[in-house]
Amino acid sequence: MAELEPANREADQFLESLEGLTTAQLRTRTKRRLREEIAFIANDDFRDPELGKAIFEESLELAPRQASLGVAAIRRSGIDMPIHLGRLCEAPLLKPDQERMLFQRMNYLLQQAAIHRSLLNPARPSRVRLELIDRLLALAAWHRDRIVEANLRLVFSIVKKFVNPNNNFDDLLSDGIVALIRAVEKFDFDRGFRFSTYATQVIRRNSYRTVVVKQQERQKTVGGLQDMEIDLTDEGRESAISEKRWHELRSRLSVMLDDLDRREKFIIRARFSLGAHRKVHTLQALANRLGVSKERVRQLERRAMDKLRGMAGNAQLAELESP
Repeated sequence: MAELEPANREADQFLESLEGLTTAQLRTRTKRRLREEIAFIANDDFRDPELGKAIFEESLELAPRQASLGVAAIRRSGIDMPIHLGRLCEAPLLKPDQERMLFQRMNYLLQQAAIHRSLLNPARPSRVRLELIDRLLALAAWHRDRIVEANLRLVFSIVKKFVNPNNNFDDLLSDGIVALIRAVEKFDFDRGFRFSTYATQVIRRNSYRTVVVKQQERQKTVGGLQDMEIDLTDEGRESAISEKRWHELRSRLSVMLDDLDRREKFIIRARFSLGAHRKVHTLQALANRLGVSKERVRQLERRAMDKLRGMAGNAQLAELESP
């Protein structure tokens, strides 16, 4: 159990003592905890009442972090990035038995937290049980983080392949790490294959989806700008426009939209799938929303387009074109 000392010390930094809370405050905490789901991957072995003692008696024997691993990860990436990112990759890879043990412990701790959560009663709140649940969740998070940090080099190696002028490494890395964490939480360690096999597919699909979604959003807005007769040049139509200039165009369009009245702004955004609108709305759908005729929506759209064309002609957008 001495191996859990660093996990407990880390948990102590974040866990809030419930000592001194009133019954009403404990009741509120209990209701909040009951609303929060505790998800874990169930396992038949968890039914064994002696399992907890057995899995925590066996030592993980995790190797210490190595700065050389982080430096090597930066060099292999082939991407110009801050050296401090290498610190994310200093944890050695896990051996198969270490990986299995971490997943088993993490899910067992989550299962125990879920059991105690099911015993909570707002009418008779228990400070001791609430604190126990918090500690179990913190210890589970510590084991999860050991798995995550040991697999961060995998994220680096995958997302770098998706970097292009419109998708920078930092954003892809952030999304990739989130995907890695989700993969850890959903991986069934008892199926007999390594986590990296599963995680590779999850991270790759996530990166591909990120790139595709961003490309689709750019094409929607570029199409909207073209319909307003704003010249993006052939280069822009081929999506070779730089990310900086792309954001400038979006910013300029946003400013122009602010000069429209409320209904005009709503119609343009809905018709060109801008802002919160994820699809192009038909004239009839907008007519139903606004309580007017389809022809009236068409007139408002035409009026708004005329205003935007006038503003675009005065906005000197040529500065955004390629040199």
